[in-house]
Amino acid sequence: MKKILFIIGIAILTVSCKKENPVDYALISGKFLNNKDKKIILLSFNDRSFKDTIQVSSDGSFKDTIRGKKGLYQMIYNKMRTNIHLEKGYDLTLNADSKALDSTVAISGNGAEENNFLRARTKKAKEIDGAEKIYTLKQDVFKDKMNTSISSLTELLGNTKGISESFRIAQQKDIKYTYLNRMANFESNHAYYTKNKDFKVPSDFLNDLENIDYDNEEDYINSRAYKSLVSNYYKNKAAEIKTSENISEDIAALKAFSTAKTQTIKNDLLSSTIASITRTEHLDEYYNLFMAASTDKKQKETIAESYRNLKKVQAGNPSPKFENYVNYAGGTTSLDDLKGKYVYIDVWATWCRPCIGEIPALKEIEKKYHGKNIEFVSISVDRQSSYEKWKKMVKDKELGGVQLFADNDFKSKFMKDYVINGIPKFILLDPKGNIVNANAPRPSDSKLITLFNELGI
Repeated sequence: MKKILFIIGIAILTVSCKKENPVDYALISGKFLNNKDKKIILLSFNDRSFKDTIQVSSDGSFKDTIRGKKGLYQMIYNKMRTNIHLEKGYDLTLNADSKALDSTVAISGNGAEENNFLRARTKKAKEIDGAEKIYTLKQDVFKDKMNTSISSLTELLGNTKGISESFRIAQQKDIKYTYLNRMANFESNHAYYTKNKDFKVPSDFLNDLENIDYDNEEDYINSRAYKSLVSNYYKNKAAEIKTSENISEDIAALKAFSTAKTQTIKNDLLSSTIASITRTEHLDEYYNLFMAASTDKKQKETIAESYRNLKKVQAGNPSPKFENYVNYAGGTTSLDDLKGKYVYIDVWATWCRPCIGEIPALKEIEKKYHGKNIEFVSISVDRQSSYEKWKKMVKDKELGGVQLFADNDFKSKFMKDYVINGIPKFILLDPKGNIVNANAPRPSDSKLITLFNELGI
């Protein structure tokens, strides 16, 4: 009897151990032919919040344990990309030719059925869309194509065996949301591609969008199309608030996003505004609105740190300094060398299209104010490896003013002191080296000339 009880006890203990140790990861392994890289980069597709590096052996084989959220991931290898869907408990094997990764990948193992459905869905959708740009179609033809798409993809899903019920439900919703998202975007995209700026869809065209619930946390996490619908909904709400309250775009966005009922959605919407704190003209109001709305600890720490640093570069404060930046004309230049005149600083880089787009206007203003009480300074935040490229562009585009090369690109102390996380960035200082405007108007903005006139430059 004691022996029987002992065996039963062991059995119960074994079951208990299994329950206490659920699988909280996915396994991926495989082999890539024609391998030229030693690592695979794995990124969560929807928000890039997850990143992992998978080591690849000399023969192209790899294996790793992935502890990330359920969803779509992008694998980047040998400058090629392919997508995979991961969930806890998956054990996927991927084999492919790295020269054509996405078109040759073969997936097997636990979770393969779901992944192969996604690939089949993508292929089917492309076949239905055809080679032409669908947003150039007439609205009736476009809507018929969308109806064909949702019917065909729903049929494909229904005929797919071996997938989990939760995955099937999520895909059925995503197919619907993809249809709705395309319908919602038709008017603006059709106007753009047909160059018909006055194009409007009839009032009943968007009837299918009337009953969408924009606060479904599960769908927001599982469906990129739903996430896009939600984002556009709150952006439109922000535009309405901006007009009705006659306030700035950044403050209107915070007010609109703060109305989201689901905190997960609210925090994610707020994350898209974090960079705006460096450009806002209403720093205290921005800070208070964001901190009151967000519950994300990391977000709030980022905003709090930016706020503290930005308070130091408000109008009237002494400007942070740079020292001994390489000058295209020869030697080095420090900010103190420029005292005695107003200083208009353009922070840019050779890879930044908006920066390059401002060059013609900047050259015109430099010409107009040549010999007056202002110095025009352009600071490149290119990496050291692009130093020669910077010199060539300065020469080829005949850039005027003082052309400088930052000592450590975006990590330069001057950039950090001004909390510069995006370019172009324009700063105006007075002859004493104090800040006039840490977010000065762009050269292409007529407000810049107005500002110069007010200062008597």
